[in-house]
Amino acid sequence: MKPLLLIDVDGPLNPYAAQPQRRPEGYTTHRMRPTGFTEGKPLRVWLNPGHGAELLALADSYELVWATTWKDEANDWIGPHLGLPRLPFIDWPVMHGRAPRGTFWKTQYVLEYAGARPFAWIDDDITALDREYVEQRHPAHALLMYVDERIGLTRPDFDALADWADDHTA
Repeated sequence: MKPLLLIDVDGPLNPYAAQPQRRPEGYTTHRMRPTGFTEGKPLRVWLNPGHGAELLALADSYELVWATTWKDEANDWIGPHLGLPRLPFIDWPVMHGRAPRGTFWKTQYVLEYAGARPFAWIDDDITALDREYVEQRHPAHALLMYVDERIGLTRPDFDALADWADDHTA
């Protein structure tokens, strides 16, 4: 069974914290109105169309899963711009809630979703506390990859994900 690749949108795919007046190179600007953005200006989202091909290449080694607050809406708003098929998603029971031992609120639910499967998780809110928590509680291999929300995913990130999958695919 392939490991999971758990994909956050804001930060890894949408470098939302880049300087607002300077769209990152290779990215296109999209205006979106997902749930919660019904009034005022639509949400600005920067996406790099090349990331879709990179993720699809990784799908040979991983099962791709959205691990984002966009939940299933990532399939409607994000995936089509990247050329991705509809992906399963983590349906967070509680978003932005309390988390154990100083971890990111998603971490406990990522472990629940992964079960005993190996996984790689890309997110801009991963810290050393999350890595420690997962290492102590997850029975399989896990890669928690922090992605800078000002930069987004880069070539070395995709290479590291491919290398990790090569080393941890049963």
